Amino acid sequence: MHSYVKDIMTTDVVAVRSDASYRDMASMLRAHRVSGFPVIDDQGIVVGVVSEADLLSEQAQEGRHGWLPRRKHLADHELTASDLMTRSVVTTSPHELVSSVARLMSSRKLRRLPVVDGQGRLVGIVSRSDVLSVFSRPDEEIRREITEDVIADGFFTDPDRFTITVKDGIVMLAGSPGSVILGNNIVDQVRHVEGVVAVRDLFTYPERT
Repeated sequence: MHSYVKDIMTTDVVAVRSDASYRDMASMLRAHRVSGFPVIDDQGIVVGVVSEADLLSEQAQEGRHGWLPRRKHLADHELTASDLMTRSVVTTSPHELVSSVARLMSSRKLRRLPVVDGQGRLVGIVSRSDVLSVFSRPDEEIRREITEDVIADGFFTDPDRFTITVKDGIVMLAGSPGSVILGNNIVDQVRHVEGVVAVRDLFTYPERT
């Protein structure tokens, strides 16, 4: 069982062009109740992202300083998406595993990811809540997949050699796999099982003499 970004992404994306004004963007945030949006060019290619924090930060700086050298003395109402957007954009593909995207969003502390095709064109967006919805998979279902699909069928190993516990998506693996290589490979595969939040490696190995 594997879910892909295309299975959970929103295709009706609120996006803006690089020349969108500060006022228009602020209105769109309120009207669509979003916390940010991708910035696209005329071909629909993602060139940046603008967040609610970007607009609020700019307003706060304008209030403190009156003008900003880096904005060429532009007032808030003169700023555009191109002035405010983050240009180094982290994106994902419709064909990426949700589990991989979850790790990426967690490590980069991202709230949303634009989804792009092979040419970089915007085709959707995936949010943290979209990703978390996949991790509601029942613990017993996760345990069954680890026991039957990963250990028995994947590694041709007797699952009875191990104690496998799953609670709230956290997997604890105990027992003796016999070799460090096998143990590490099992742990790595379990991390990729749908719904697994974390893996606790409690395997023991025979002492070398």
